[in-house]
Amino acid sequence: MITRRSAGMGIALAALVACALPGVARQAEHARTLPPPVRDEPAGSTTSETAVFAAGCFWGVQGVFQHVKGVTSAVSGYAGGDKRTAKYEDVGTGRTGHAESVQVTYDPRVITYGRLLQVLFSVAHDPTQLDRQGPDVGPQYRSAIFPNGAEQATVAKAYIDQLMQSRVFPSPIVTRIEPGASFYAAEPYHQDFLTRHPDHPYIVFNDLPKLKDLQKIFPDLYRAQPVLVEGAGKGKK
Repeated sequence: MITRRSAGMGIALAALVACALPGVARQAEHARTLPPPVRDEPAGSTTSETAVFAAGCFWGVQGVFQHVKGVTSAVSGYAGGDKRTAKYEDVGTGRTGHAESVQVTYDPRVITYGRLLQVLFSVAHDPTQLDRQGPDVGPQYRSAIFPNGAEQATVAKAYIDQLMQSRVFPSPIVTRIEPGASFYAAEPYHQDFLTRHPDHPYIVFNDLPKLKDLQKIFPDLYRAQPVLVEGAGKGKK
């Protein structure tokens, strides 16, 4: 069982290798082929929109969306809490209201918000796990959607209802829709972690399989070359 806190080698190194409570048995995350959303955002003239998703450890979630065509940026960060506590050490306590999140900037002419949701629920995480993902436990790893406006909230709720009614998951979906939250970029050492540390045990065990699933289930959306963050700073977005 490999968690991000399992190495525990000093404060600085621990921040790079750890993200969860030790000693928790891993529940495997299985990718699923899901139907596309029946309801999606209407076509518009805009060339750039943002979406914020929480789906467990942000290393793998960022890595997945960085390989999706139409995504122009994917930044790891925190959402759901106050700016003052948008720091890795604070969020890790599980008492800040924040969830590890990823802000996805995308071109809606290439990929829709609904298709991003389809990737989120199919390969990025297991939406039936409450306050955890795989080996990582706590409300900071909850499944949540932070909609950018009423239309995204409506599309997200409709898709969750659609998946629940079709019973494509063996357990209820626990994904929360949390409007009105600000996103704060995480520390630079968390950005592009999957690409920069592909041999890290946590990445190999938990996240590289997600990329394989993305390529297998969404060959039309997968791109081999990820779009990376360059010197992402910390601040409100």
